[in-house]
Amino acid sequence: MAARTKFYLDKQDAKWMGVCAGIADYTGFDITLVRVAMIVLTLATSGWVFVAYLAAGWLAPKKPVGLYETQEDAKFWQGMRSNPKRSTAEVRSKFRDIDRRLADIELHYTSRNNRLAEEIDSLR
Repeated sequence: MAARTKFYLDKQDAKWMGVCAGIADYTGFDITLVRVAMIVLTLATSGWVFVAYLAAGWLAPKKPVGLYETQEDAKFWQGMRSNPKRSTAEVRSKFRDIDRRLADIELHYTSRNNRLAEEIDSLR
């Protein structure tokens, strides 16, 4: 299985080598913003960013097909790459919420409902 927290070239959304698409996939930023930033940085650094772009395009592995099963899965892994502590806190919070809701359901079904029992007895 491929590592989901690794940088890959995204050839599916690529215009040229897939570096900008890979950066957008890795960070979760809009691909257009990444491309514009790459052009501005290339002009601002007299082409050094373009040299780094070529090196990344040559060295980075291609993104495996089917790395993410859903769009929600892709967003989760992008968040995990950006801040793992926040992501684990969100997952922990979701589990606590589910546990609390299950406890409420269990309490509702296992507790004795006296008012309902009295209404049933009055109907007899």
